[in-house]
Amino acid sequence: MDYLTASEEYASQSKLLQEFTKVPTIDSAWVLKNNNEGISTAMFSISQPDLLANSTRKYTMYCHITGAGTNSRDFQRSPFPTEMPGVSVIVPSPSGSKLLLVRNGEKGCPTKLEIVDQSHVAKDIHVGQSMHGPLYTDEWFHGISWNQEETLIAYIAEAPPQLRPVFSDSGYRKGDSSDEDCNTWKGQGDWEEDWGERYSKKGRPSLFVLDIASGEVRAAEGIATSLSVGQVVWAPPSSSGSQKYLVFVGWSEHNGFHNTARKLGIKYCSNRPCALYAIASPFERPETNNKPVCDDKSDSAASARNLKASISSAFFFPRFSQDGKILLFLSAKQAVNSGAHNATDSLHKINWLSDWEMDKQLDVTEVVPIVMYPEDDCFPGLYCSSILSNPWLSDGCTMILTSAWRSTEVILSIDVLSGKVTRLTPEDSHYSWSALAIDGDNVLAVSSSPIDPHIRYGHQVKPESQACRWTWDEVDSSLMTASDTVKSLLSHHSVTILQIPVANPSEGGKLPFEAIFVSCKDSSHSPTVVILHGGPHSVSVSSYVKSSAFLASLGFNLLIVNYRGTPGFGEEALQSLPGKVGSQDVQDCLTAIDHVINEKLIDASKVAVVGISHGGFLTTHLIGQAPDRFVVGAARNPVCNLALMIGTTDIPDWCYTVACGTEAKQYASESPSPDHLRLFYEKSPIAHISKVKAPLLMLLGGADL
Repeated sequence: MDYLTASEEYASQSKLLQEFTKVPTIDSAWVLKNNNEGISTAMFSISQPDLLANSTRKYTMYCHITGAGTNSRDFQRSPFPTEMPGVSVIVPSPSGSKLLLVRNGEKGCPTKLEIVDQSHVAKDIHVGQSMHGPLYTDEWFHGISWNQEETLIAYIAEAPPQLRPVFSDSGYRKGDSSDEDCNTWKGQGDWEEDWGERYSKKGRPSLFVLDIASGEVRAAEGIATSLSVGQVVWAPPSSSGSQKYLVFVGWSEHNGFHNTARKLGIKYCSNRPCALYAIASPFERPETNNKPVCDDKSDSAASARNLKASISSAFFFPRFSQDGKILLFLSAKQAVNSGAHNATDSLHKINWLSDWEMDKQLDVTEVVPIVMYPEDDCFPGLYCSSILSNPWLSDGCTMILTSAWRSTEVILSIDVLSGKVTRLTPEDSHYSWSALAIDGDNVLAVSSSPIDPHIRYGHQVKPESQACRWTWDEVDSSLMTASDTVKSLLSHHSVTILQIPVANPSEGGKLPFEAIFVSCKDSSHSPTVVILHGGPHSVSVSSYVKSSAFLASLGFNLLIVNYRGTPGFGEEALQSLPGKVGSQDVQDCLTAIDHVINEKLIDASKVAVVGISHGGFLTTHLIGQAPDRFVVGAARNPVCNLALMIGTTDIPDWCYTVACGTEAKQYASESPSPDHLRLFYEKSPIAHISKVKAPLLMLLGGADL
């Protein structure tokens, strides 16, 4: 290909890529009730990348739903989205009559909290850096919660920065000074460890409460400095109405090897020990000096109370039932105990006492246990990355969750009294489903395949003398619709989920694994891209992914492999991989490729492989171990040498877990032995570098750890 032809092709592909970036992403949604019976309004928070500015545009969009409780529903979308410049996050109040807009301050600017009434901005509150930094909006520490009376808002923000020591030509100067002071310089202050990738230079996640009427913000008192706080919710008011409590997740900094005081990286790591805590609202007592933390050894009655100190686990996403009698939460105890960064979840509940005080014990009951070995096509266990802020149907005891189910994502209902789990989404579909919001007894959701996204509205149908079933109506599809050009390019593609028999069954990994196959019209003559997820304990579900759809539009088949160790297939299959990386997972990928070749679905001479993180680890392993099988590879932030990674990464425990398996915890050390360094090297792609033939594109993030 000459330069001119290549330049024209790059220009054409770049223009096509822009068509995909124009398709908005739905970040979250809420259903707001109107005064009129049978009418509700869905509010969507959507985003769209701005490639040139290297930023993200945020919008809101509304859709009016009529006939929600009938068999005749109608959806009317607002004609245009409304851009929300500078807004980091929006959260409606429980009644839907107010809206919180958060504008996080940058470079020392104050954070702005705006309370929007139905017709105007009712409050505009500026919170200076001396109180706290930006609010957390990530998937771990993020938490914003209105109380039932809509008078207080609890949230998680960065603790205020420490005062930096100032020095002049006379030596140390007491107090602080501005950066513009001449003849002075500032020290950096005490070094604080962060939570690894994405959290560099961010302050400790801390709990604050806003009194809307006065505009006053107070820090929660009595939380140890060794705790990082997240996922806060208001507990229901006590029967006497005298106490207001907050429940939150607290992560201890003592999660290094053998419980040493080290913060290991937390991004994508549900195995970091944490617990549920309760604490009184800071507005329950007169204002003091409003320190955001307390000494770690404090035994004050005002200190945060660990709700289940006897259990060493990881508890996430606390949610109170609508009547306030039950506190539900997920447990990642299997990940904590095994060392796998993600594993099968279990669901637990606490019967919350209406007159509960901090000194009363609370009992934990298991609602949905871990599934070790699922039967054919049966419920494989819970694999949830989040829970809706209001996940309840109108009966008050049915919870709606989104969970991985093999290679798809499904919507489940869980009766928290009986523990019964029911799949609400179609069983005969290769589409993935994700719940966005609850509307009484109905569910607003995204339904998509790797090339085709939709918004759906689900409701129950109860035929006479038949079991209840769910039907799903199409909501105005223009919200997520791609351009006519993209539709045309993808119109002849099809999606299937392939069952791949295991070539060499191992203990816990005997069941077939799966691969999602996106095929062109003439797939047997088209080039194929093998796509490998990271983790290794993450999953590629059959949902819409712009980058995959873009590759498909260029004429590539896609083979998206969920090798053994992937969540969604039961805990035994997941735990079959640690200690066998570089062999079992590599063999599964080759087996999947052989399967589509033997079925005459692809051309064996036109296969490329791409992957990120552990997917990059597999990409580089494959072009080394099977150098004649691939014409090209691309690896994004790959792990190429565990022996070098162990000394530089924010997740050194991962190196031990994937290499040593069940013995990882007893061997884990900040100073690995020569034998372990040798083992790490042998498990790494770098051991096969001399055999590589295919050209490899390395994509490395500057902030990747």
